[in-house]
Amino acid sequence: MIFAEQLTKVFDEFIAVDSINLDVPKGNVLVLLGPNGAGKTTTVRMLTSVLRPTRGRALVAGYDVVQQPDAVRASVGVLTESHGLYGRSNAEEYLQFFGRLYGLDAARRRQQIDRLLEMFGLAEARKKRLGEYSKGMRQKLALVRALLHEPPVLLLDEPTSAMDPESAHMVRQAIRSLRSRERTIVLCTHNLLEAELLADQIAIIRRGRIIYDGVPALLKRSLLGPEEYEVRLSQPLNGWEGRLPDGVALTERGQDWLRFQIEDPQRTNPLLLQQLLSERLPVMTFQEVPHSLEDAYLEAVSRAVREETHDA
Repeated sequence: MIFAEQLTKVFDEFIAVDSINLDVPKGNVLVLLGPNGAGKTTTVRMLTSVLRPTRGRALVAGYDVVQQPDAVRASVGVLTESHGLYGRSNAEEYLQFFGRLYGLDAARRRQQIDRLLEMFGLAEARKKRLGEYSKGMRQKLALVRALLHEPPVLLLDEPTSAMDPESAHMVRQAIRSLRSRERTIVLCTHNLLEAELLADQIAIIRRGRIIYDGVPALLKRSLLGPEEYEVRLSQPLNGWEGRLPDGVALTERGQDWLRFQIEDPQRTNPLLLQQLLSERLPVMTFQEVPHSLEDAYLEAVSRAVREETHDA
């Protein structure tokens, strides 16, 4: 659904986006992570045919972003950092206006407006002027506008910023349901918990280049190593130094707990548990300690900095 090859954008002598490659299939959520100024917004603007690439090419919903810009724009729904809401209009007037721009007939406009305002909890505020909306309500209305014409591709920049926890949860649930309809979504966010909840793919951008791209679980494993498991005991260890099965490494220990890095949990965990019980350790719990996306992101950036320092 989204394909980019050597996509590059140069402003004067500044390289904002440097030869990035993307391949996002139908139904996936790609999360773009990176600090401010990394090139995320410039990438999104090229994918929406707002900015013309300096080099490379990109296809969105099968359309070339340079050769077929009108078709690209008709195929995407975009939530930008600046929403462009018209403060004097109410939600219904605003959405009717955009529905006409999208070419929806009167019946379809009414159906979509009613359904989406209800979905995002804005139905009761449909006659209220947008200038009186809270930041979170404005964010939700901008998302409704992006969804109005049922685009096959959504490009969302910080979709839950300025929202209270309940509204943010509602929007995340909506994004999940949109993915299940085989709609491709590109999400730019600084919220790593949100990224972990929603992402099928993660791309980390630094200084205009993608430094890591992949499935979250594989990304975490490649950056942080094998999975870790923790054993909690009902009594202190008292200096225990036992034998461990092959493929198990003791990484940390406390007064009444042990943490292991395990290469093949399905094969090794039963052996490890059997070994601990045979040595009469009072095992209370044995559970996975998941690697976090935050740790993986920080490790990716740290490695990139080291490589840049070495190259310099």
